[in-house]
Amino acid sequence: MFKICMLFLLISAVSFPAYPHAQTKEKILVIKSERVLLLLKNNKIAKEYKIALGKNPVGDKVKQGDNKTPEGKYQIVSKNSQSKFYLNLAINYPSKLDIKEAKRLGVNPGGNIVIHGLPNKAPSFIHEELMSEDWTNGCIALHNSDIKDLFDSVPIGTSIDIIP
Repeated sequence: MFKICMLFLLISAVSFPAYPHAQTKEKILVIKSERVLLLLKNNKIAKEYKIALGKNPVGDKVKQGDNKTPEGKYQIVSKNSQSKFYLNLAINYPSKLDIKEAKRLGVNPGGNIVIHGLPNKAPSFIHEELMSEDWTNGCIALHNSDIKDLFDSVPIGTSIDIIP
């Protein structure tokens, strides 16, 4: 994981010009194989969160119902504190690229992919069990305390890179 993080930070550092008076810029990097979500501020790791993915975690989401978590570049498009999960951050899946690929395959790409906490109705004694395996329909799940921290830390429009 260290090598992946260093590679991402190196690419980010040379891809974006440095401005002496630039404001803090948050980014999210999800590394599916590591089951980790990194919150980056000014291209440095600020926080690291353990995550759970879709029930079929290997590979990119292609169609509705495949239980895969998408891979690619996305953004947070809304924040919801009234969902059936403890807080959620909606991402703009499917992207134009996802729609194009689904159309090529003749399938529905699905939608409603979010970063969320645990189900509101889940008793607290099963929270750890839920987070010990991949259980979502393609979303990214965090512990409730972690989604609260992330929810409060990032604005709408924050970029998200989801990599294998």
